[in-house]
Amino acid sequence: MKTVILALMVLVVVSQGTKFSYQDVLTHLNLTKTKELRSMIRPVNDYREPTVVNLHMFLLAILDVREIDQTFVSLIQIYTGWEDPHIRWDSEDFDGLEEMTVPADLLWKPDVKIEEMLEKDNSVPNSFITIDSDGTVEQVRDLRVVSSCKMHIYKFPFDTQSCNLSLTSIAYPVEELRFEFINDSKLVTEWTRQSIQSEWQFINMTVQYRPQSDQRQSVVIYTIRMKRNHGVFIANFLVPIMFLYCLDLASFLMSDSGGEKVSFKVTVLLAVTVMQLLLNEMLPSSTDVVPLIAVFCIGMFGLMMINLLETILVMYLIEKDSASEETKADKNCSLSDDCGDVKKWTQCVRWCKVSDDPPSEPLSMANQEQSGQLMEESTSPDELSEAVKGLSLLLSRKEERKRRKEERKPGYWTRVARKFNIIFFFVYVTVSALFLVVIFSEWTNSKDE
Repeated sequence: MKTVILALMVLVVVSQGTKFSYQDVLTHLNLTKTKELRSMIRPVNDYREPTVVNLHMFLLAILDVREIDQTFVSLIQIYTGWEDPHIRWDSEDFDGLEEMTVPADLLWKPDVKIEEMLEKDNSVPNSFITIDSDGTVEQVRDLRVVSSCKMHIYKFPFDTQSCNLSLTSIAYPVEELRFEFINDSKLVTEWTRQSIQSEWQFINMTVQYRPQSDQRQSVVIYTIRMKRNHGVFIANFLVPIMFLYCLDLASFLMSDSGGEKVSFKVTVLLAVTVMQLLLNEMLPSSTDVVPLIAVFCIGMFGLMMINLLETILVMYLIEKDSASEETKADKNCSLSDDCGDVKKWTQCVRWCKVSDDPPSEPLSMANQEQSGQLMEESTSPDELSEAVKGLSLLLSRKEERKRRKEERKPGYWTRVARKFNIIFFFVYVTVSALFLVVIFSEWTNSKDE
């Protein structure tokens, strides 16, 4: 009986001794006493051996692409893993503990930086790392990166952008720190497609290694290719300009006699100018290549301006023809005898009345003599009334013939203006169609510059 009790007591003591905490592992690894030293020194047994760091970058989201200042804003995840020969332990000695998470400032970490990064990441950093019993150390960081990226806006908004994120070490040369990565671009692209969220259309991501000979530092370059979703720009920019162009074509149906046509064309021209100002705020001014969309806006503005100048010229010719006809009519009236007769009968109608009623007011001596002469020539008031009626009928017929003649045969400059307007319409439509075909084919077939 005593033997059984003693065996149970030994079993209890042994079972209590197998309970270990994380602190026991840290104490065994001397991480609590040499914190500052371990966080600064590269973990190798021989300083001539390089530290191999497994490096992988994952693109989580494309947050923004700013064309005006040529920056690329992305959310990435960087995985780094390396071996530290000083932090190995036997998992059997600690009740099978093979992995644990410790504060990141306890151990050395590779100084992986992004060369194109413009702003410091203000997000909350991951202050913990994972260590394994075989000495493997792993760290995962999520970064919001604002990096520089040269924009190719020649085909905007049908452009494709390529932005690089170059990961390198600042302090350690390639003899001390060497990167290992997955160089399978298809696999990296497939991983990115599963996690990416963006308004841009992600195409692919390639990875390559580039040693820097001048600084002797290794660089892993991730190239992200993406395509702009151009549907919004077509609906909000290109389609309104085409609508304004259709209105400009419809203005050929308006009359050239008034000033409404000129006012309408000026309004359309100002609307295109507003669209150009909006475009100027979207595109960078430091580029050496003129974008096709700027050429498109300038071309449409030039066509509408030429149409406005043609309208002004046509109206000038019509006004010139009207002025020449009025001058000619005045000359014919002064040289013709009929005009004097008309004036004489007009005076007669003005001062004489067909009725026998006496005048309400006394006439002057000159008017009485003139009316007396006219009354002497007329035998009776009835004959005078018939003469006035005949004169009125003659004048109305003459005016009717003149009006019909003018309708049948307009002036010389009016005919020239109408022919010029018809010819210009066909030339304008042809040139506009050729311009649109060339610019859209260039948008579709050309490469990004």
